[in-house]
Amino acid sequence: MKKKLTSKQVEELINTLKSRFEKHMSRHKGLVWDAVEKKLKSNLEKIWSLYEMERTGGEPDVVVPIAIGNDKKTNEFIFMDCSAESPKERRSLCYDQAALNARKENKSKNSAMALAAEMGIEILSEEEYRALQKFGPFDMKTSSWLKTPSDIRKLGGAIFGDFRYGTIFLYHNGAESYYAARGFRGLLRV
Repeated sequence: MKKKLTSKQVEELINTLKSRFEKHMSRHKGLVWDAVEKKLKSNLEKIWSLYEMERTGGEPDVVVPIAIGNDKKTNEFIFMDCSAESPKERRSLCYDQAALNARKENKSKNSAMALAAEMGIEILSEEEYRALQKFGPFDMKTSSWLKTPSDIRKLGGAIFGDFRYGTIFLYHNGAESYYAARGFRGLLRV
């Protein structure tokens, strides 16, 4: 997979991210776009990952939730998928490669964990998903796989979340399952 963008693609992406940043200032109070843009332009690999987040329907934006925030020690900015629903081009995926391998028939095209790794992003944890919902609501019609604790995964399960009836719900399912309305949300530290 080619991980390099043209200068035009970089410029278009930065303009899209800037516009989204300015439209949703409540997601990143206290931050200024110039600092974010400077950081982005110094890290083209991260720009490629953001491009993939955007291309697959994630609508990434800088977020500063209390639980995650702009890391004061590393001075990182946190981008999360802020699309209203789970990113369209990242749905119908089982949880991980082991789950994909376990399916005897009707395999999904990929796994959420593998696709996230290919894109250079992380799947949201439960804590990160709850923090994102402070800017929401997100996933009112879809659901998103979440980083699953190893003790649950060892037993064959995986967790996912959604937002219904004014509440964040977390559920479990067999990791090999996949649905047209379930995808995953990503996080990228820049």
